[in-house]
Amino acid sequence: MTERKLKIDILTLFPEVFAPLQTSILGRATNSGKLEINLINIRDFSKDKHKKCDDEPFGGGAGMLMTVQPLYDAIMSVKTEGCKIIFPSPIGATLNAKRAAELSKNEHLIFVCGHYEGVDERLFELFDIEQISIGDYVLTGGELPTMVIIDCVARFVDGVISADSLTNESFSNGLLEYPQYTRPQEFMGLKVPDVLVSGNHQQIEKWREVQSLERTKKLRSDLLD
Repeated sequence: MTERKLKIDILTLFPEVFAPLQTSILGRATNSGKLEINLINIRDFSKDKHKKCDDEPFGGGAGMLMTVQPLYDAIMSVKTEGCKIIFPSPIGATLNAKRAAELSKNEHLIFVCGHYEGVDERLFELFDIEQISIGDYVLTGGELPTMVIIDCVARFVDGVISADSLTNESFSNGLLEYPQYTRPQEFMGLKVPDVLVSGNHQQIEKWREVQSLERTKKLRSDLLD
């Protein structure tokens, strides 16, 4: 039986930005065949002799807009049946763990990275594109949020990280993760809680549940509403 792989195509004006995806956990997942990440330069599809991909917005306004033709042709060059097209944008629904897990079930994701003041609206009329936000703020381009979304989604792909890591982490059960400690047992007068070195796994689990709830109340009470 062939192991399922998540294919990710990234359409961007700045492919060099994505070097971090080749390192650490995502790099290992790519090398082992669990992920396939391809970078597509939108400029390669521009019909302008200078490979220009932006222009002034009709009606005036600040900044420049990415033109629709290179974006359209770039998407069509990689689009497959059943693929999911994602456009990182502050106007989209905010990414959460549940949506990331759902996206990881796709076989093919296409990310379109906007830049400047945005893109020609006709792109969203030509394709079924999901806009996803990573927070209520604006960045200079879609490259950084694309990396954030990919990192989050990839963690839910089978074999990228251990199943236990997904089960026992913030938001997996609607709460924040409990505090964790490692060696040394005492540092600068601060000791690891006795229960964690007691060997009593039932008490440890109970302590973790209480700590998780208390941390959520203190830092993210909105999650308890």
